[in-house]
Amino acid sequence: MKKTVLTTAVLGLFLFAAQLAYAEEGWVSLFDGKSFEGWKASENKDSWKIVDGELVCHGPRSHLFYDGDLKPLKDFEFKAEVMTTQGSNSGIYFHTRFQPEGWPRYGYEVQVNNTHSDPKKTGGLYGVADVFEAPAKDGKWFEMHITVQGKRVVVKVDGKQVVDYTEPADQQSAAGGFVRAIGEGTFALQAHDPKSIVHYKNIRVKKLP
Repeated sequence: MKKTVLTTAVLGLFLFAAQLAYAEEGWVSLFDGKSFEGWKASENKDSWKIVDGELVCHGPRSHLFYDGDLKPLKDFEFKAEVMTTQGSNSGIYFHTRFQPEGWPRYGYEVQVNNTHSDPKKTGGLYGVADVFEAPAKDGKWFEMHITVQGKRVVVKVDGKQVVDYTEPADQQSAAGGFVRAIGEGTFALQAHDPKSIVHYKNIRVKKLP
């Protein structure tokens, strides 16, 4: 009995120390695992659910925008654990801004797609620095790590760098009125279509000087 209590106490201290070290590194959680506090959905709000501490998108097009106190963000590191299902498509936008409907006009999208028919795959900077071979698999959690500093964007999937892009000084607006430019803004997660089911958890950010 005493051994069990001692083991539990040691484990508790270890977890507390790990959490403290994590916080000291400057990382801030953006999702509490139980509510949509700090987030705002656009059209088709029912496409978003919270299941077992995860954000799950499944339904018609909708974008879930971070609306918490840390926005706007400029230079940062962003991490999230992501799991796709067969044939699913999603995305993570940064330097975007809330809009009530449609595909986000502002900011860049980091693609989330391992087996959807769209040839642009996970980790690519959509339409700008695309990835055509999926670096992750459906049904398995992978870590998306996005770093933006100055005009440079680096994307890693499970620690493997898949994009290193520097925005040119003469960056032109994308077709269709979309503005793909590094500046500042917020994040948005994408519910792409009714057939896509994608899970997100452990969403966090660290502002960079």
